[in-house]
Amino acid sequence: MLLARPALGFVNHLLTAEPWARERLLGFAGRIASLQFGNGAVLQVRISETGLLEEDTTGVEATVSIGLPDDAVIRVLTDPPSLFSAATISGSADLAETLGFVFRNLRWDIEHDLSRVTGDIAAQRIFQVAKGLLQWQWRAARNLALGMTEYLTEEERAIARRGDVEQFCSEVDALRDDCARVEKRLLRLESA
Repeated sequence: MLLARPALGFVNHLLTAEPWARERLLGFAGRIASLQFGNGAVLQVRISETGLLEEDTTGVEATVSIGLPDDAVIRVLTDPPSLFSAATISGSADLAETLGFVFRNLRWDIEHDLSRVTGDIAAQRIFQVAKGLLQWQWRAARNLALGMTEYLTEEERAIARRGDVEQFCSEVDALRDDCARVEKRLLRLESA
């Protein structure tokens, strides 16, 4: 996998800054986790004796296999909790739960890392400006999506509104039930 080494380097950077996370992983030292991405790519990692992750190429069967959806990269950036709920897990439940707990609670202190390069004050200001820009972009993208949704549902009628779909489904259910009742009545009449 092309991005395996940079991704593992980044994760290990985060783990190095969080002793509690490494301590949790130490209990599973030597065990292997297999991450299966929706596009067919597989990344196997071994938990080292220091609580960090290393790429495993030994071919040994993984203790736990975690299947991630096709849009895993997007979910990591936009909605991490949805990534964990969409993952499929097989193998050691203890290791899967520990990995899930660590990755749900692992945070990147961007400002701290930036301060090593630029100094504390500059890092704080750069971080605030970048955060403001990202928030502005998210709001703009959200407003654009909401506007497009409204246009396509209300103006163009290219997409059905949720209420219309729910009403249609309930009407189909009622029709199905009515047909089943008529069918039962016909069967009773035929057998009589």
